[in-house]
Amino acid sequence: MSFENKYRVHEVAKDFGKSTKEITQILSTYATTPKNHMQVLDDKELSLIFEYLTQHNQVADMQASLGTPAPAPARKEKPEGGRNDRGDRNDRGDRNRDKKGDRDQNRNRNNNSNNNNNNDRNRDQNRGKGQQNQQPAPKAEPKAEPQNRPTTRVPEKKLVDTRKGGTVNLEKYDERLENLAPERANRMQSGKQKIQSRSSQRKNGNFGNKRKQEEQEKMRRLQLEIAKKTPLTVKIPDEIGVGELASRMKKTGAEVVKTLMKLGVMASLSEIIDYDTAALVAMELGCKVEKEVIVTIEEKLIDTAEDKDEDLMPRAPVVVVMGHVDHGKTSLLDYIRNSHVASGEAGGITQHIGAYQVDVNGSPITFLDTPGHEAFTAMRARGAMITDIAILVVAADDGIMPQTVESINHAKAAEIPVIVAINKMDKPEANPDRVKQQLTEYGLVTEEWGGDTICCPISAKTGMGIDNLLEMVVLTAEMRELKANPNRSAHGAVIEARLDKGRGPVATLLVQKGTLHQGDVIIAGTAVGRVRAMTDAKGKKINEAGPSVPVEITGMSEVPGAGDDFHAVADERMARELVEQRKHENKMAANAANQKVTLDDLFSQIQQGELKDLNIIVKADVQGSAEAVKSSLEKLSNEEVRVRVIHCAVGAVNESDVMLASTSNAIIVGFNVRPDSNAKESAARMNVDMRMYRVIYDAINEMESAMKGMLAPKFKEVELGQAEVREVFRITGVGMVAGCYVTEGKMQRNAQLRLVRDGIVIYDGSISSLQRFKDSVKEVAQGYECGITFEKFQDIKVGDVIEAFLMEQIEV
Repeated sequence: MSFENKYRVHEVAKDFGKSTKEITQILSTYATTPKNHMQVLDDKELSLIFEYLTQHNQVADMQASLGTPAPAPARKEKPEGGRNDRGDRNDRGDRNRDKKGDRDQNRNRNNNSNNNNNNDRNRDQNRGKGQQNQQPAPKAEPKAEPQNRPTTRVPEKKLVDTRKGGTVNLEKYDERLENLAPERANRMQSGKQKIQSRSSQRKNGNFGNKRKQEEQEKMRRLQLEIAKKTPLTVKIPDEIGVGELASRMKKTGAEVVKTLMKLGVMASLSEIIDYDTAALVAMELGCKVEKEVIVTIEEKLIDTAEDKDEDLMPRAPVVVVMGHVDHGKTSLLDYIRNSHVASGEAGGITQHIGAYQVDVNGSPITFLDTPGHEAFTAMRARGAMITDIAILVVAADDGIMPQTVESINHAKAAEIPVIVAINKMDKPEANPDRVKQQLTEYGLVTEEWGGDTICCPISAKTGMGIDNLLEMVVLTAEMRELKANPNRSAHGAVIEARLDKGRGPVATLLVQKGTLHQGDVIIAGTAVGRVRAMTDAKGKKINEAGPSVPVEITGMSEVPGAGDDFHAVADERMARELVEQRKHENKMAANAANQKVTLDDLFSQIQQGELKDLNIIVKADVQGSAEAVKSSLEKLSNEEVRVRVIHCAVGAVNESDVMLASTSNAIIVGFNVRPDSNAKESAARMNVDMRMYRVIYDAINEMESAMKGMLAPKFKEVELGQAEVREVFRITGVGMVAGCYVTEGKMQRNAQLRLVRDGIVIYDGSISSLQRFKDSVKEVAQGYECGITFEKFQDIKVGDVIEAFLMEQIEV
């Protein structure tokens, strides 16, 4: 037997007129104890209950129990054939009643009602009697007397056979009912229709659900067979979560975790696993693995395709000059610039371009005017291999110095050829052979001694041998066959960057591939913008720049980092998305670096006890100088004090820098910049230490001495006053005279001064003359006008600020 509907314990008890406790007791004795009265019973448990109740509730008289009359006694005058026929019919009726009783019992179990059981039995019994009455009988029997009828518990029902009388006109009764109570009749008719529709839907629905289940089972089996024949293909990226891998393989998370445990990997559903582990798991579970290639925004935006050989064209070499301090790097660059750049320009070159081109017998050469080895180290660390040839300047009188060795190592790491320029040959104590012998100790053997290193004796002061040096540079470049494709989107490196007060962020770029046009959208690090204006090394406006051409551009959103790669892109919106993504990654990396603590680091901090941090804020005139000062100061960390540069930026020291220094207990270090008036007032009010330097070595030595506790400055700076340049005059025999108005303090004739333009120190020297009208005076007080001339300096402009100060000796 099977029961499609759910049959619960309390329903069985109700149908049999028993208590739930009795049904529970039966199940506890012969089967398992149900949890509660709402438990659904299966076929085995129902059969057990029915069997138990049947055996313990037997009736003595089946006829009396079913409410059927006893058969009448046979008369003697009737032939035996009649009795036999009736007996046969009674026997068949009894058998039919037994079969119908079994069917009724099954039907009653499905309907979950015992009360309807008796009614169905009576209805079937009476229907059987009607069929017997319809059969021809030999003779009609007289009706039995009422007093002779056996007593029965079920009241006898009167059946009316309407089949013989024809059809019944139901419309007449419905019309009469509508006339009597129309609303009630409508409700009854609608309820009747709903019941009929529901019953028909239930019948059709049961049949449809069964058919749907069979079809779904067939489809499931078919899919399983197909899956066994063709394994599932899974695409896996470089990293994937365990839960995501399970969903892609259409497996449960427990199966994937179990397989990982078999492979010796303990991972939860939320953890990330690499491609190799995920591929092993997928193959273990019968899946075919494919590598998923994720295209990032940077790959979509930036064209990194290799150029074809037929598209390449010759380009100018990029040369960097390195060497020890005071060995003549700047003097060599000044001589090359002044002798090969067109005359008529102020100084021969724009002040902060950082790179320029010279023409040597029709062959252009690009020189990088970088701040020595610091910027070169930063560029090499970022992978910007922008230089082709390195000129190593060595003084003939000093020989190889520590910074010279460092420059040699940088050139070897960048894998670029080195041309040695032995400078200061005009001095009588010059010894070039000693320099050549020292070079051999570092793997640089000159051509005279059988090596491949070009060595040129020069004098940057007199110009001796410089033409020969430039010819060697051109020859080395021709041997390397330097080529680039100009017909593509521009790609290159940022040489220098700064924040200009009037023009905003200004960047010096060196184009390495392609051609940069005015109006192009470029992205460099976390800065993005459109090229508004573009000037070459001579300050001339140009519209495009090809490979190996240095240009200065404006239009960036912020100051990019020195050494960052730049790319010209087509989609500005996507470029800004990439910049935001890079900023987020940098922020996350900075937070992760601060949060990561290893056991070794933790133990070392405990050993050190109180680890003191020296927080420093670095402000410089250009980005390259700021990076150099930052890296130099951070190298000063020792076991007792750790130097941390918490902020490094370009521009004058402002009030926000002072507030940051106050909250973080930091020292402000300015390199070629000055604080504005608001910053000075805030620093004095908050007791923030600000130190301004012109030479990087002074800053390093002073910080190092302070960290060692040996700082004993002999002089301190005492500010006298400030004056603003209102007008500039040119006087024959005197030069440029600054007509000034004293805004603070006073101006003294014997004082030292500095000229500040847009927060950047332009000149640092002394006052040559101080005059009021035609008289030479010793000092001019606040609120008065005066004329000031400077010693050996003529580049004065309206709006410049003059700061006067004295250096007083401090007694130790």
